[in-house]
Amino acid sequence: MADGVKIIAKNQKAYHEYFIEEKFEAGIELSGTEVKSVRLGTLSLKEAWCQVKDGELFIRQMHIAPYEQGNIFNKDPLRPRRLLMHKREISRLYGKVRQDGYAIIPLSVYFRGSLVKVEIALARGKKLYDKREDAARKDAKRQIDRAMKGH
Repeated sequence: MADGVKIIAKNQKAYHEYFIEEKFEAGIELSGTEVKSVRLGTLSLKEAWCQVKDGELFIRQMHIAPYEQGNIFNKDPLRPRRLLMHKREISRLYGKVRQDGYAIIPLSVYFRGSLVKVEIALARGKKLYDKREDAARKDAKRQIDRAMKGH
């Protein structure tokens, strides 16, 4: 990612659970106290996923902790938040998601300048044997690197 980008949260599980097909950048609609909370880095993408509803894209189950000085202005930490993308991109994503095995998942949340952005991906779910294969490949690479380092 380019200059002026400060990554706040990454979805580590995404690369383990899915094959990433395509990546997109989307803006996100947040309230003032949510932005302050995000600046403090109090958000989690662990269980987050995206859904297209009525031609709009929403991120669900993304947890943003309530801002401590926010009192009455704090919103529900798990509320669905609207993602801002072009209609054309959203309808293309929706067309793909209707196909079998595709999902839209958030990969990371970051600041680009003063704006909060979400990197989302069109992804295909991995089967258990795919995960095992990846783990075996990583293990083999680790052993080769260890052997090379020893000599």
